[in-house]
Amino acid sequence: MIQVENLTKAFGPKVAVDDVSFSVQRGEILGFLGPNGAGKSTTMRMITGYIPPTAGVVKVGGNDVTEKPIEAKRLMGYLPESAPLYTDMTVEGFLGFCAEVRGIRDADKSKAIDRAIDMCFLKSVRHQSVDTLSKGYRHRTGFAQAIIHDPDILVMDEPTDGLDPNQKQEVRSLIRRMGQSKAIIFSTHILEEVEAACTRAIIIDQGKVVANGTPNELKAKSELANSYTVSVSGTEAASVRDKLGSVIQSSKVTIVNDKPPTVVARVFPKSADGEGELGRAIFDIASQNNWKVSEIKKEEGRMDDIFRNITLPDTQAQ
Repeated sequence: MIQVENLTKAFGPKVAVDDVSFSVQRGEILGFLGPNGAGKSTTMRMITGYIPPTAGVVKVGGNDVTEKPIEAKRLMGYLPESAPLYTDMTVEGFLGFCAEVRGIRDADKSKAIDRAIDMCFLKSVRHQSVDTLSKGYRHRTGFAQAIIHDPDILVMDEPTDGLDPNQKQEVRSLIRRMGQSKAIIFSTHILEEVEAACTRAIIIDQGKVVANGTPNELKAKSELANSYTVSVSGTEAASVRDKLGSVIQSSKVTIVNDKPPTVVARVFPKSADGEGELGRAIFDIASQNNWKVSEIKKEEGRMDDIFRNITLPDTQAQ
């Protein structure tokens, strides 16, 4: 549904997006991750035809966005960052205007407005002027205009920005539901959002794609993946570290916490520990030394860990 090939955007000498390629299929929710200034918004603006690329091709539903912009844009709903609204209109009036711009008329327009208001939880402010809305309701109104024509493709820039925790949960649930039948791409710098809503994620840094995979695949690249956290009471940290370090399946042991009476250690595997061999070896060491163990926990890996390691220089990531 979205095909991005060797996309590049330069603003004078500054290359904001550098030879980026990826695709999004129907039924896929792609999270577009990256630090501020990484090129996320610029990429989305090129996908939607808002700005032209310096080089490369974007195809939406098979239509080249540069050569067939109207055909491509008909298939898309777009929620830009800080979505602009006509503040002198009511919510219903604004959505009606957006529907007409999309070529929706008469009874179909009324149905489209009702559907968008329903999906975005706007019933209580339907007849309210946009300029009187809270930031959260303004954002929902922007979301509603993006789906007013029930598009096959949704492109959203920071769709939960400015929302409270309950509103964020509502929007994530809505994205998950729509993602079953649409192709969705949304940018975010909130890592928990990727795990909550995305089927796949791309990390972009300094204009380049530096990682691409499912949330679980990305977390598996974390140094913490397959490591074990062990909590022991009544034993010195040095002894815990030395004994756990003697396990042949471990590559290193670090002390996470050494506040009496509990020592928390982390044991890293030499290789993937799919069969739990390291965990069993840790249990055996604890039993042999009569440790008072309150927890042995296998870590899944953390998105923030892999994000930091990929997007920060080695000296900062430590």
